[in-house]
Amino acid sequence: MLQLIKNLKGDKVIWTFVALLALFSFMPVFSASSNLAYMGHGTGNTLGYLVKHFAHICIGFMIIYWVHKVPYHYFRAISKVALPIVWVLLGYTLVKGTVIAGANASRWIQVPFIGITFQTSTLALIVLMIFVARYLSKKRETPVTFKNSLWELWLPVFTTLGFILPANFSTAALMFSMVLMLVFIGKYPLKYIGLIIAAGVMALVLFVLISKAFPDAKFFSRVKTWESRLESFTTDKPDEDDYQIEKAKIAIASGGIQGLGPGKSVQKNFLPQSSSDFIYAIIVEEYGLIGGLTILGLYMLLFFRFIVAAHKANSLFGKLVVVGLGFPIVFQALINMAVAVELLPVTGQTLPLISSGGSSIWMTCIALGIIIGVTKKEEEIAAEVTEKEQREETLKRMIDAQIEREEKAEKELQEIEATAKTQGYSIEDTTNPMNAVLGKK
Repeated sequence: MLQLIKNLKGDKVIWTFVALLALFSFMPVFSASSNLAYMGHGTGNTLGYLVKHFAHICIGFMIIYWVHKVPYHYFRAISKVALPIVWVLLGYTLVKGTVIAGANASRWIQVPFIGITFQTSTLALIVLMIFVARYLSKKRETPVTFKNSLWELWLPVFTTLGFILPANFSTAALMFSMVLMLVFIGKYPLKYIGLIIAAGVMALVLFVLISKAFPDAKFFSRVKTWESRLESFTTDKPDEDDYQIEKAKIAIASGGIQGLGPGKSVQKNFLPQSSSDFIYAIIVEEYGLIGGLTILGLYMLLFFRFIVAAHKANSLFGKLVVVGLGFPIVFQALINMAVAVELLPVTGQTLPLISSGGSSIWMTCIALGIIIGVTKKEEEIAAEVTEKEQREETLKRMIDAQIEREEKAEKELQEIEATAKTQGYSIEDTTNPMNAVLGKK
C-alpha cells in the first residue's frame, strides 16, 4: 500500500484533500441512509448502503488512478468526438430517462445488462468544459471573431445546455456560468461575452414563455417546479421544498458548536434527501459548526490548490482544463451548502465526494483524474529538466577531470625534461638516423 502511494504521480496535495473528503463521507452516509433503509426494506439497517458507498469510493479512486495515467492532451481530441455522443445520450435521457432516489425529474439512464443508473449531465459537464478549453487554446494565436465563435464554440455550448435545461435547470445554469468564467479567463473578448449572456437570458425567457403556451407538455413540466421553488424561497408559502429546508435548518440549529455526535442525527429520519442533497445539514447536526467549517475549509483549500495547479501548468490548454474541471467541483459544493442554510433555492446539487451516489462520484473522479494528469505532466517536465541538468553537470565534471589529467601529465613531462637537462641528459634524439648507413658514429 505504501509503495502504491509512493508511485502516485501528480499533485500530492490534491490527492490528500480528495482522500480526506472521501474518508469523511463514510460516517455521514452511514448515518443519513437510515430513512432510505426504512423506506427500502423497513429494517433501518444501513450497513448495505455503507458497503455500497465504499464500493463507489473505491471504484472512484481506481478511476482517478487510471485517468491520471492518460496524457491529458489526449482529451483535447477526445472532446470533439465525445460531444456529439453526449448529445445523443442527453436526448435519450430527456425522452426515456428514469426517476430515482425520490427525485422528481428524469435525469438518469440505466446502463443495459449492468443495471447501473447514470446521470448524463455530469458527463456532459466534463466533455463540454474540455471542449471549450480546447477551442480557447486553439484560437489564442489568431484573432477571435464573433461570427466564427458562434458556430465553433457557442452553438455546441447552447446545444448541450438545451438538452439539459428542461430536466435540470440548476446544472444547466452551473455549466453556463462555468463556461462564461472559462472564456473570461481564456481572454475571450468582453463585448462578446456580454452578447452571449444576453442571448442566454433571452433563450431562458423564451423557453418559459413557450411553456406557458403549452402548460401540459411533458417537455416543459419542470418549469412549474422552478416557479414553486422560487416562490417558496421568496415567500413563506409552504410546500415540499420548504419542508426540506425547514428540516435542514432545524438540523443545523440542533448541531450547535460541537454537534450531537456521530450517528445521533434526528432530522435524518425526516429529510427525504438526507444522504445526498441535504447531507451537509446532517453533517452540521452531528459534528456541529466545527465539522461544517472543516468541510468548507477542505473545499476551499482544494479550490486554492486548483489555482496553484493551473498556474503551474506548462500549456494554456492545461491551465484551462484545471480551471474548467476543478472550479465546478468547488462551486457545486458551495451551492449544496448554500441550499442547506437557505441562501439559495433548492437545486438538487449533491456534495461532491461526500454525498451518496455512484455516477456523481465517478464523474467527479474522472474530472479529478484529468486535473491530476495535468499536474503529473508538470512534474514530468520538471523531472526531465532536473535530469538534463544532472547530465550536463556530470558531463562537465568528466570534461574537467580529463582536462585536469592532461594538464597534470603535461606538467610531469615538463618536470622530467627540466631534470634531464640539468643532469646533462636529453630525452630528444638529436642523431642523424642515416649515420648507420654512412658509417658515421
